[in-house]
Amino acid sequence: MKLKQFQSYKAKRGVVAAMVAAFMALAGSLSFTGDVRGQAANGQKPRQYEDDRFGEKKDESDRFKFTRIKTSRVYPGDYIGDNSAYPWSHDYPEAGLHFSKILSELSKLQVVLDENEYIFTFDDPNLMKYPFAYLCEVGYMQLSDQEITGMREYLLRGGFLLVDDFRSARQMQIFQYYVKQALPEFEMKPLDISHPIFNCFFSIKTLDVRPPYDRGKPEFLGVEDKHGRLMMIINFNNDVSDYWQWSGDPYQPLPAEDTQGAYKFGVNYAFYALTH
Repeated sequence: MKLKQFQSYKAKRGVVAAMVAAFMALAGSLSFTGDVRGQAANGQKPRQYEDDRFGEKKDESDRFKFTRIKTSRVYPGDYIGDNSAYPWSHDYPEAGLHFSKILSELSKLQVVLDENEYIFTFDDPNLMKYPFAYLCEVGYMQLSDQEITGMREYLLRGGFLLVDDFRSARQMQIFQYYVKQALPEFEMKPLDISHPIFNCFFSIKTLDVRPPYDRGKPEFLGVEDKHGRLMMIINFNNDVSDYWQWSGDPYQPLPAEDTQGAYKFGVNYAFYALTH
């Protein structure tokens, strides 16, 4: 899939791509105790899942691999994706497939293509090999104590979360509860256009974007660690993944300029995660 609207873009492609390439080359030698981008924690065994679609199939941490967080149990064999009983799986697998393709086309980054994303729980040690993870519909999260601990460990060791596709005060309240459980010493705060995440690949000019739900203005929030590194970007009243999902459909119901904008945000998120 190649989107024509990306044929011309203003990006710091060469310098950023070189930084990421060097970083990814180093990643395989990093241990879990020093950084998220390395081996599973101290040789811990991978989590045993209720369904063989989940977890790591083979180690692909030497390339960018889109990964997703699972926040509830699944009956083995149940359908996952849009209109399923599992909100965390919305836009699966098309959104991840399309985004990975665009990321590969726009940069020199080595990306795993044409392969469904890995789906992890926060308490799976193998998650620690992958520095970028997608988390959606957080108003329906159901995390165990072990998963909350894993969420904390993943973020403090260098992992990055893209939190997407949720709305309403109630859903935000549920998400804030889990963030506070995992990271009690840190605060969620609004981000403005001056934050480096909006200028690390594409120079994004405005955060005044069209609301996909018509239920409130999209907000961009984050949680930073003690060094000022953004551990998660929170898209509230927004859904960039929905635009990615539908971008491969010639009859897509979403405006082309909004789809282009959603990809720009996503590419910036990924490059920020890999360079910070």
